[in-house]
Amino acid sequence: MADYTFYTHPMSRGQIARWALHEAGADYEQALVPWQDKPAGFLSANPMGKVPTLVHHAEDGDRVVTEAAAICLYLAEMHPEAGLLPNDAEMADYYRWTFFAAGPVEQAITSRNLKFEPSPEQEPIAGWGSFDRTIKTLDSHLADAVWICGDRFTMADVYVGSAVDWGLNFGILPPLPSFAAYAERCQGRAPYKAAKAIDNALIAEMKK
Repeated sequence: MADYTFYTHPMSRGQIARWALHEAGADYEQALVPWQDKPAGFLSANPMGKVPTLVHHAEDGDRVVTEAAAICLYLAEMHPEAGLLPNDAEMADYYRWTFFAAGPVEQAITSRNLKFEPSPEQEPIAGWGSFDRTIKTLDSHLADAVWICGDRFTMADVYVGSAVDWGLNFGILPPLPSFAAYAERCQGRAPYKAAKAIDNALIAEMKK
């Protein structure tokens, strides 16, 4: 048995977790989950019925991890040999920007994609404030950094990089020079290419 069972769908946030699995060098077996008629084993692991869901077959029993950001950070912890964890000086940026992407960036992109945006009066109670403020904040960091934590790639880049990559590909994020350059650096990584090749092949097969 592989160390991990990876429940996913190729046209989902499962692409984030697959990239993380490849960066970590994890031994995994995929279990494709259809949009309808989701298998009982999957729903038992994650009653939300959402992918990605990761089951780690650890020595002390199965551990279930859901939410793409949590899966990324968990894998970095379980595979320290991959060098994806932050050092002390990098830790603040590592956690700050991972959860900035999981919170404000995710919400800003989703609200823009669904054509719902808070009014100025609603902005104080919206976790992302406004789309423009969120984008400006992320741009201010990426304009001066090679990677999220500076000059070294960490697992934070898998999650933030996935958000930027997706947002640019779907035309939701503006093609700012900082975003385009960062996405290009992410796309150049061998684990990114390997993970995307798998999902792209699955998508092509589904479209036949």
